[in-house]
Formats: sequence, structure tokens, C-alpha cells
Amino acid sequence: PSQQFIALFALIAAASAGLLPAAQVYHAAPSVAHYAAPALVKTVAPVAVAQHVIAKHDDEYDPHPQYKFAYDVQDSLSGDSKSQVEERDGDVVRGEYSLVDADGYKRTVQYTADPINGFNAVVNREPLGHVVKTVAAAPAVAHYAA
Repeated sequence: PSQQFIALFALIAAASAGLLPAAQVYHAAPSVAHYAAPALVKTVAPVAVAQHVIAKHDDEYDPHPQYKFAYDVQDSLSGDSKSQVEERDGDVVRGEYSLVDADGYKRTVQYTADPINGFNAVVNREPLGHVVKTVAAAPAVAHYAA
């Protein structure tokens, strides 16, 4: 009986190490790989064996991709302030984002990316006209009795 356990565990170790081929299952699904939860194999003792399930579908190739997006967050309660705009036309991407740093400066980054020049960014920082709220700790004072 103990030799059967050793043989079973050796087989499971070889399968999980990728030494034994695993059957692939294909689904018509989005471009996301799904993995099945480990299944229990009941022999003499329960042993977990993981199976990989790979999603496969036909990709549609867009020779000239285009998009535009933007977002803006202005939270007066927390002071959070950030925004971004970006657009893509083929292989050229242009955009800008800004946020308020913890030191009270507004950071604005303007960027471009293309196959000829690569990624380029210009960063500007400017102080804001308002005071940033900070919490200061009281200095530690030690009192000793005489």
C-alpha cells in the first residue's frame, strides 16, 4: 500500500511540474485565461490536482486603433484632486494628467508616444493658492518629580 502512495504522489508531482502533458480545453470567450479550481481525486487519500483551462477566441485585428477617454475627480471633503485625458490615433498617443501632491503643489504631466520618438513627457509643478491641511503632533515634554 505505501508503494501505491509513493507512485501516486510521484505521478501528481510530475503532472504539476509540467512533465506530463495536460489536456487543453478551449472556450469561445473574451481574451481572458480562466483556470479551474483544484479538483479532488479520490483514491485512498484525497489529493488536489489543478487543471488549466485556456480560453481561446478569434481576435479581430484593428490596423488603426482609435480611442479617447477622460476622467476628473474633485473631492472637497478629502481634498483629492486629479484628472486625465488621453487619445490614441493609430500608433500615436497623446495625453495629460494632473494631481495635487501632498506638499500642496499641482503636478501636470503632458505626454506623447509614437513609434518614431518613443514616450516623451513634460512635467510641470506649480504651488496652489490654498493652504494644505496638515496635522502636527504636539512636542513631547517629559516631567519628572523631584
